Amino acid sequence: MFLLDMFSKKMKLPAPEEALPGRAEPLKTANIHFVSGHPIHPPFPEGLETALFGLGCFWGAERIFWRTDGVYATAVGFAGGITPNPTYHEVCTGQTGHNEVVRVVFDPLVVSYGALLKAFFEGHNPTQGMRQGNDMGTQYRSGIYVTSARQRAEAEAARAAYQAALAKAGHRGEITTEILDAPIFYAAEESHQQYLAKNPRGYCGLGGTGIACPVGIEPVV
Repeated sequence: MFLLDMFSKKMKLPAPEEALPGRAEPLKTANIHFVSGHPIHPPFPEGLETALFGLGCFWGAERIFWRTDGVYATAVGFAGGITPNPTYHEVCTGQTGHNEVVRVVFDPLVVSYGALLKAFFEGHNPTQGMRQGNDMGTQYRSGIYVTSARQRAEAEAARAAYQAALAKAGHRGEITTEILDAPIFYAAEESHQQYLAKNPRGYCGLGGTGIACPVGIEPVV
């Protein structure tokens, strides 16, 4: 009964009075990207833009984006919850409300936001609600956290286009991706930054639907 109760708590977002208290000070984390050597925290060079995505376990999700041409730096962390400066283990209890997310800093002259949305939708299954594959809990929900009205419009259009593509391909799932204004980003501990570059045989449970997302294919102008 105890394990069942713990599991059920992980599958629904906590009310503010149920959330863990967290802490006032940020966690100790990395400053330099393990792969690119670029800073992973602002300020960033002029002309770069920022995107924020949640698509399951952030170890594998981050790798999708750091491998994308035009991405300057990535960082993993937590967003969309209640607890300030949560630890990874606190987020895994389901009692912070946070999602595991990737902050992507990119050059829009090289890679468009639409191309990042395409990578996002094709990199996971956005129809699974509070899980991704065998990873279950609110921290694995699908989410796009936008920093401008333009990003919101593109994200909503991409979600609709991908839903239509899924239906055309015979996939019965309804997309559960939340699209919200970007909340506070709390960087995860240093050991989680670029985890799969530091641990090439590490776990990655992400898997897409195998259906292409019909956005982000136009060249950047």
